[in-house]
Amino acid sequence: MNIHEYQAKAVLKEFGLPVSKGVAIFRPEEAEAAARELGGPVWVVKSQIHAGGRGKGTFKGAPAGAKGGVRVTKSIDEVKQFAGEMLGQTLVTIQTGEAGKQVNRLYIEEGAQIAAEFYLSMLVDRETGQVAFVVSTEGGMDIETVAHDTPEKIVTFSVDPATGIMPHHGRAVAKALGLAGPQAKEAGELTAKLYAAFTAKDMSMLEINPLVLTGDGHLKCLDAKISFDSNALYRHPDIVALRDETEEDAKEIEASKYDLAYIALDGTIGCMVNGAGLAMATLDIIKLYGEEPANFLDVGGGATEEKVTAAFKIITADPQVKGILVNIFGGIMKCDVIARGVIAAVKTVGLEVPLVVRLEGTNVEEGKAIISGSGLNVIPADDLDAAAQKIVAAVKKG
Repeated sequence: MNIHEYQAKAVLKEFGLPVSKGVAIFRPEEAEAAARELGGPVWVVKSQIHAGGRGKGTFKGAPAGAKGGVRVTKSIDEVKQFAGEMLGQTLVTIQTGEAGKQVNRLYIEEGAQIAAEFYLSMLVDRETGQVAFVVSTEGGMDIETVAHDTPEKIVTFSVDPATGIMPHHGRAVAKALGLAGPQAKEAGELTAKLYAAFTAKDMSMLEINPLVLTGDGHLKCLDAKISFDSNALYRHPDIVALRDETEEDAKEIEASKYDLAYIALDGTIGCMVNGAGLAMATLDIIKLYGEEPANFLDVGGGATEEKVTAAFKIITADPQVKGILVNIFGGIMKCDVIARGVIAAVKTVGLEVPLVVRLEGTNVEEGKAIISGSGLNVIPADDLDAAAQKIVAAVKKG
């Protein structure tokens, strides 16, 4: 689960981390009061969307060369003007794609004197099973560009969960950023607090870009992006309360209500599969035969008829879907349950696109009998290769 920058900074502030003062607003008429509360003399007006690259982004319909989604000003009148120009508009960044995201919230923040910009992030290193730090002197830039062009400017290290954060980790951060004396000590304290926040809140990613050295020689988290482990959210009702569903795909929200693993994609063939590995293989073979999958959907090993019905409804609700492939290998999951769920869903929502069903495993004959006896126009397949070829051919024909 992702949260907005202003929410991320509030979380970091709980752990004593240095962040700028700011006020979140939702309507243009709130801008002046927010600016006066902060006092100035410099304000930063920041679009709040779940995507990076906001400063370099452009608003749809804005004239060429218009300012981006993060703007600095020394005028309260401009704060009001920017709020009116940004709220409700669609911001397109390198991470949103051409569709962009509508800006429904702004963060009015006090300005900061910046002497230097750094990059610092934390994530879970899957190879080591440890929390990893990624640190660079190249703050404010896309870390992917830095990694490609100047990889020697990126320092990474992991923290052993058996020991937790240690003084040498803080020294490693300070050294990587070229800090010494009181600033090195401050880097050590910041490193420890970041690790405490990361582990206490079950984060999966924390990015500070930029982490800045201010004009008076102190470190400050000038931006913050946080993602949380969705499997651990039951432990953090305070974090769940921060969820902004307007930033999420409506189909993914619906899928989460039924504990379905669903991710919307850009293709034309809807997929319903059990098991993440089989789902990935299904997506790959669809691409192999020349089409693109419209989603990743894993109904899991213990899906009920209700769950399968919900999954099918979510797939058919996507207007991009021109064909559907159901690919089930029944182990714990029984093929007859899948078949009844599919039939129930089709009878409820209708079937206007080709449907290929491949069943194998537990109760496969019962499942096939249910499908064949339904009277519905379903294309059967005995293996994944044949199923993929059939659905691709049907979509291209239709």
